[in-house]
Order: sequence, then structure tokens, then C-alpha cells
Amino acid sequence: MRQKVVPWSLEKIWSLEAGGASEPGTLWCGTIPGGLFRSVDSGATWELNRPLWDMPERGKWFGGGYDWPGIHSILVNPTDPRRVAIAVSCGGVWETLDGGGGWRLVGQGLVADYMPPELAGDPAVQDPHRVVHCRAVPARAWLQHHSGIFRSDDGGVTWQRMMSVNPDFGFVVVAHPTDPDTAWFVPGIKDDQRIPKDGAMSVSRTRDGGLTFESLRFGLPQEHAYHLVYRHAMDVSSDGNTLVMGSTTGSLWVSEDGGESWERMSAELSPVYTVRMA
Repeated sequence: MRQKVVPWSLEKIWSLEAGGASEPGTLWCGTIPGGLFRSVDSGATWELNRPLWDMPERGKWFGGGYDWPGIHSILVNPTDPRRVAIAVSCGGVWETLDGGGGWRLVGQGLVADYMPPELAGDPAVQDPHRVVHCRAVPARAWLQHHSGIFRSDDGGVTWQRMMSVNPDFGFVVVAHPTDPDTAWFVPGIKDDQRIPKDGAMSVSRTRDGGLTFESLRFGLPQEHAYHLVYRHAMDVSSDGNTLVMGSTTGSLWVSEDGGESWERMSAELSPVYTVRMA
């Protein structure tokens, strides 16, 4: 039986994440313009996280595609829910070890090719499009950056750029829930067109920690394809076999074999901003 798929369209609220089994009722919410909120009563009330809001490095943040920076990725460590990482477009990757009481700017190794050379390595101006981690091995994190694909082996503190994939631009990344070496990306043309390369849609998959990437195309349109997959518009089942993704053109695809083949379930939806499996 196929799992239930929930397309969820969001604008000013960019991310919503539960605090984990050891913190029932705790929710984290990231917004535009760069606000991080926390609820401890299942969303009945919310409080702005002032320590992050008041960080002086916020003065370097700027919008990536929007007028204001946005917090789009929230990673709650499943074994230590007080350790939370967030990603900001454009404001880099941040981490708290005490549930939001204090924050540090991490992300060493990220490179912003769009900045002047002397600023390209500044962690505060990076544009992560999406950050995820392997739920079973949270130290392994994957990042789709405006400038490429990166992997972390320490929960997002430091990053290594994956050089074996082309094109390496995109918005979404999904990590296998139990295999830290497997992740999926949806590539496109950077900046000037924002469509699949050569008008042919594909999904990039690595199964060896980013050393190599496969281009998965069976069942996806291979000509006149203008589909863009947003940062939250792809998800994977708990066993890592079923993938679902939606596009800006209102199409919804399902794969039940880890991305080897795809079936289009609909071509008549509104633009799909978010897909979640339940």
C-alpha cells in the first residue's frame, strides 16, 4: 500500500520541525524574515528565539530569491534534542547545543561562488538551499547549496564539496533514513533559467557518500521539461524505498524503488511547494 502523501503550500513559514520523542509537544518553526520560533505546547503558543534574532552576524544576512533571509531547514538531533542546527538563505548554517539558549555560526568549508573571492568562504553569507541529515546517523548531513553539493560528517559543523556531480545546482536534497551514504538531489540550470539541463528531468543519487552520482531518469520527461522542484518538495519513506516529489508545474511523481523509476500521479496540481509522507 502506498503511504499517504500530503502536498503542503507554505510561504512566510518556511520550515516546521518536531522536537523529537524525548520532547513531546515541542515544535520549531523557521520563517521569513529569518525568525526562529519555538513552541512547547504543540503549537498553541510560540516564542521568538531572541538569542538567534539578536546575533550581530545577522547584519550580513540577505535574501536568496526573496527580499529577506529565511530559515528553511531545522535539524533536531534525534539522540540529543537540545542540539539543533538551522540553515538560512542567505545566512549560513547555525547550531545550538542547549536548545536555543546560545548559537554559533558553523559551516566551515562552504564556498559561495557568487561572492567576491575574499568573501567566498565567509560562513555568514552562505546560501544553503536545503540541509538534511540521516536520521539513523545524524552526524552525516547533506547540503544543497547555491554553489554545489556538500557533505558533512560532524552534523553540519564542517563541510566538504562534492566535485563528482554535474550539474550540481538545485534546491532539494533528501537523505536516506538509515543509510548515511545515500541521498537524492534534483539538478537544474543555475540562475539564468532554473529548468532541467537540456530540457530533460533527472534525479541525482549517490550511494557511496558522494564519491559518485547516478542520473535517474526512467519515467521522467526527457524533452521539453520545465519542472523545478523546490527545497521542501521531495520526501522519502521510513524504509528509504518510496520517494515522492512535486514540481512548480503542478506535477507529482512517485518512485517505489529508490528512484530507479518514476510514475507521474498528477500533472494538474497548483505549484507544489512542499511534500510530506505520513
